[in-house]
Amino acid sequence: MATKKAAKGTADIGVVGLAVMGENLLLNMESKGFTVACFNRTVSKVDNFINGRAKGKRILGAHSVKEFCALLKRPRKVMLMVKAGSAVDDFIEVLLPHLEKGDIIIDGGNSHFPDTIRRWQYVESKGKLYIGTGVSGGEEGALLGPSIMPGGSNPAWKHVRPIFQKIAAQTDAGEPCCDWVGEGGAGHFVKMTHNGIEYGDMQLICETYQMMKEGLGMSNDAMHKVFARWNRGLLDSYLIEITRDILGYRDENGEATIDKILDTAGQKGTGKWTAIAALDQGMPLTLIGEAVFARCLSAIKEERVAASGKLAGPKATFKGDKKKMVADLEQALYASKIVSYAQGYQLLRSAAAEYGWNLNNGGIALMWRGGCIIRSAFLGNIKKAFDRDPKLTNLMLDPFFAKALAKAQKSWRRVAATAVELGIPMPAITAALAYYDGYRSQRLPANLLQAQRDYFGAHTYERVDRKRGEFYHTNWTGRGGTTSASTYVV
Repeated sequence: MATKKAAKGTADIGVVGLAVMGENLLLNMESKGFTVACFNRTVSKVDNFINGRAKGKRILGAHSVKEFCALLKRPRKVMLMVKAGSAVDDFIEVLLPHLEKGDIIIDGGNSHFPDTIRRWQYVESKGKLYIGTGVSGGEEGALLGPSIMPGGSNPAWKHVRPIFQKIAAQTDAGEPCCDWVGEGGAGHFVKMTHNGIEYGDMQLICETYQMMKEGLGMSNDAMHKVFARWNRGLLDSYLIEITRDILGYRDENGEATIDKILDTAGQKGTGKWTAIAALDQGMPLTLIGEAVFARCLSAIKEERVAASGKLAGPKATFKGDKKKMVADLEQALYASKIVSYAQGYQLLRSAAAEYGWNLNNGGIALMWRGGCIIRSAFLGNIKKAFDRDPKLTNLMLDPFFAKALAKAQKSWRRVAATAVELGIPMPAITAALAYYDGYRSQRLPANLLQAQRDYFGAHTYERVDRKRGEFYHTNWTGRGGTTSASTYVV
């Protein structure tokens, strides 16, 4: 069947890629009053969409890139919703001959930020503008209002802003969960960090679930009620909400679906990118790193099954007050969540200095308030923290969060200790606590580490009785001489 015919230059924006995210974004844009053009490399998908979900709507289909670009108002705005990687580069090359100076290419996929920096520079060298934007919220968010995190060519923002801020999720106060992030790869870096925090949040919830199930012997119905209660309190969030729903879900036979799901987790790489970026920046994102590794450990199911019959561990059962432990778990989860965001914002601060981005940390929290996977009431407190002190070095130092951590501390430590005693792995929650203790320590044992490095490799050290930046070497054995190696400090 033929697609709709339309006069040239009638569409406000065009979308390339008709997988579910692309289709839902198109429908979202159209529902907000925009006329939208669409194209897909497999053109039969265009016809199926136009004559299916898009029937009767202001959505125009094209069978070629030339026809597609001709449908767009100037400056043309083309949003790519294709698989990250080479497909983005391929479409850029296909699009460029059909675009004019000042036209805008937008990558709305989960691209790695170094690729976005490269593409931004390349497209600008061709006289066009480029935006790399994070889009979070999954299929439902794309349709009803996602969180949108754009960055790239700043002159392009004024042209896409009316569209992006209208289709984005809105806070309860009516503020759009979308604002300009910064130049180059800033948008995709912020989305990557969002995904890393998402990994952390999910792992923290999973560890809490395992303690309830295996440590406390709670039923799915009992856990469902706990998460329902938590979602009305300080842990109010999308991920707690869906955990509540998952634990309460029954299949057609009345059986709990959660108990039938194999315990091996998948991942698409954005959490790993966050951990790698943290290592590159020398930032201690320990919780997010543990969340990534927990997924890796879950993936070696056969090895774990074999090891379960050979490696000894405690068989103890919890003999304490279960109601009190559930209350402790709530506080431990909340405290660990604070650490997760504190670490994520440390990475954003470091990257901003590295790449010259002027990130609005409070604005980023606002962008995450709705539409995205990590949306929560908690983010409003982060926004207030950065409003109080835009140069806040660590979220844990804000008075609100420092007080919350102090209140949670005894519960947090009881949960960690109980997990160790029962042999229940809680890598993210215990890593969060270790980070908290490390960050608040005036003195760490790195002096011994530096002595060891100097002993075996003449790597030098600084002294507490000398000014910073002066390095010294000791001939520990009397045989090493006075030659020292160069020093690398993260």
